[in-house]
Amino acid sequence: MEDTPCVNRIWNSRFAKPAVFLLCLLPLVLLALRWHNNELGINRLETVARYTGNWALRFLLLSLCITPLRRLLGQNGLIRFRRMIGLQAFFYGCLHALHYFWVDVQWNMEIIREDLTIRRFFIAGMLALALMAPLAATSFNAAVRWMGGKRWQLLHRLAYGAAMAGVVHFFWQGKAALWTPIYYGMVLGALLLYRGVYWIRQRMA
Repeated sequence: MEDTPCVNRIWNSRFAKPAVFLLCLLPLVLLALRWHNNELGINRLETVARYTGNWALRFLLLSLCITPLRRLLGQNGLIRFRRMIGLQAFFYGCLHALHYFWVDVQWNMEIIREDLTIRRFFIAGMLALALMAPLAATSFNAAVRWMGGKRWQLLHRLAYGAAMAGVVHFFWQGKAALWTPIYYGMVLGALLLYRGVYWIRQRMA
């Protein structure tokens, strides 16, 4: 599938990025509506934590899907949205972490230090967020110019490490159906496989 003038007009439209941005905020709007309508169950605070964590990982995996989709479908305009979707992953990840610090432990540093030593799912989650932080901080064009394209691309490979840590965090937490982190792991595995095959083909070309 190749780029066509019609599809190009859609990707390059001045309305495309605002539309994608609003779509990325839709899960948060739906969460607020469910909260307002008391539709989050008995323990709605825990539901909020799981919901924001879920969407952080979904957006992170989606951002990693952009490049393979661009190559496989021939839709180069998709690359315009990768950075924005990655930033949404960090945003939802920060909301997820904020819930822990503010609601779960109420900024109690003693509990936080203890969790960092004994709760492996917490360690994995904080690692995922820590790996995403420099990506968010260097997501603007000036950072690309300052670092240089190659170094910037090398740094942003940390997104795969963040996704791995996120999947492990989800699996170790054990508060969702077992198949959910397995699905996420399968998506990540497919992305890593594609990247490996593409790298080998580039070296053999």
